[in-house]
Amino acid sequence: MSLPAASLWGAAAVAAAVPVGWGAALAGRRLAASGQPAIPLMIAIEALAAASAAEFASSQALPGLLVAGWLLGLLGVVDVLAFRLPDVLTAPLAIAGLLFGPRLLGAPLMDHLVGAAGGFGVLALLGWAYARVRGRDGLGLGDAKLLGAAGAWLGWAALPTVVVLACAGGLLWAAARLVRRGRAGLEEPIAFGAPLSAAIWIVLLMAASGLGGL
Repeated sequence: MSLPAASLWGAAAVAAAVPVGWGAALAGRRLAASGQPAIPLMIAIEALAAASAAEFASSQALPGLLVAGWLLGLLGVVDVLAFRLPDVLTAPLAIAGLLFGPRLLGAPLMDHLVGAAGGFGVLALLGWAYARVRGRDGLGLGDAKLLGAAGAWLGWAALPTVVVLACAGGLLWAAARLVRRGRAGLEEPIAFGAPLSAAIWIVLLMAASGLGGL
């Protein structure tokens, strides 16, 4: 892709993030009864996703990456506000992954189907085991469905990298709370969908650019 064409695609993607971010903020208000995502914040998140997608992807891959980035941004915000990852967002993300993922990464569809099933199964099993041992929920099915969507996009082989990055993000979040509020900050649940969404996006960009070796 030539530089002028790349610039045109990038500019169009970032410009499109304005109405997308506005719509995402309104959708977040309906999906998260506990609050409303600020429209400027959502526009900034969706523009950042668009700009990074345009930087790392070819023009052919850009539409698929925009779908992934914009949905992941909205999922992260809704989870922070309401501690939920709605099926109305994770299901389209997973379906889009099965449609775009194999072409984006050049991998067999079966790798992505196994990744979708495995990603969901692993976190669902961990969540069930945690609830049995601790007597309370730790990971919800929404997190399992989101990791299943990650497997649909990236295939099964990339899932360990996604989980490690997401856990690192969650630990940094917990450490920041500990510094700011002491032990009381650790008593509050962490919206794991936010670092998980960020981890999926990072690994997807690496894979799309050929940097991840996936």
